[in-house]
Amino acid sequence: MAKIIGNLVAEDDYTHPLGPEANFNESMYFNFFDPGNRWGGFVRLGNRANEGRAEMTVAIYRPDGRALFMFKRPTIENNDRFDAGGLSFDVIEPGQRLRTVYRGSVLDLAEPRVLTDPKAAFTTNPAVKIELDLEHDAVGPMYGGSQSKEESDRPAEQQFGKAHYEQHMAVTGTLKLGDETIPIRGHGLRDHSWGPRYWQAIAAYEWLTMNFGPDLGVMVSTIRRDADHVRRGGVIVRGDEMEPIVWADVTAEYEPGTPFHKTVRADVETAKGERLRIDGSVMGFIPLRNRREGVTTQIGEGMTEWRLGDRVGYGLSEFLRTLETPSGS
Repeated sequence: MAKIIGNLVAEDDYTHPLGPEANFNESMYFNFFDPGNRWGGFVRLGNRANEGRAEMTVAIYRPDGRALFMFKRPTIENNDRFDAGGLSFDVIEPGQRLRTVYRGSVLDLAEPRVLTDPKAAFTTNPAVKIELDLEHDAVGPMYGGSQSKEESDRPAEQQFGKAHYEQHMAVTGTLKLGDETIPIRGHGLRDHSWGPRYWQAIAAYEWLTMNFGPDLGVMVSTIRRDADHVRRGGVIVRGDEMEPIVWADVTAEYEPGTPFHKTVRADVETAKGERLRIDGSVMGFIPLRNRREGVTTQIGEGMTEWRLGDRVGYGLSEFLRTLETPSGS
């Protein structure tokens, strides 16, 4: 079993008791990229059992910039497992090995940016059947734990999850698309969160996940609850050893007239005082959104090629922006 860093146990890979909060969410997320054939993507399930539904996302980036995508809110009755809408996650060995499977339809998007208008995307693009079957095996420690007391003391509607951890993974498996079977051999990152969550609880974040091979992974995070509360950090993972990033600055260049980032730069400093610059170039982009009570949150998902010194890696650059702040918050 991989090393565990933080107030976690391997059994945290399973679901947790359902909390009383109306917005209790337990979610798992897995991303992956094969540098050989340049297919990549991510899958996510968020159980909102007190709302009677889950949030299910499948996003796959083709090498040519096109994408396969599906989002559903399937009905669920409890928080006993991750299995909804054709997507399921299974724990093979807690803290070490998990399996993700999706069997169902996806939109075949010639232009993924059409998802800025989901209704148009779902009515004007063809659906195709796929089977995605991946195994995720740890190449680094589980790291994370419970949120700060300041966060947990907030009302449930202002929280963003009471516990969270991440882990860099090797990924193997297949994607079946029509008569074609595409092998997946690469790396990625997974995360797991549970507790109250609304996407609109924070103003913005940048979350950068990077895999440079089995020996080196990086995660950079900047989170802005509001203009006065910014949290910057991340980790550098070398094998089983993890070094905290204590400061990070993320800047981006955007496609003209859009909020879609096309290049990313992360300047970071580690706990040992090492300063690093990491540059990213977005290879494929999918714009997502979440709405609640008149508030829209945009989430830009960029499949990204990263450069750190002479190392080249791959992963996701995820930018969240809440466009309107609820009155009185």
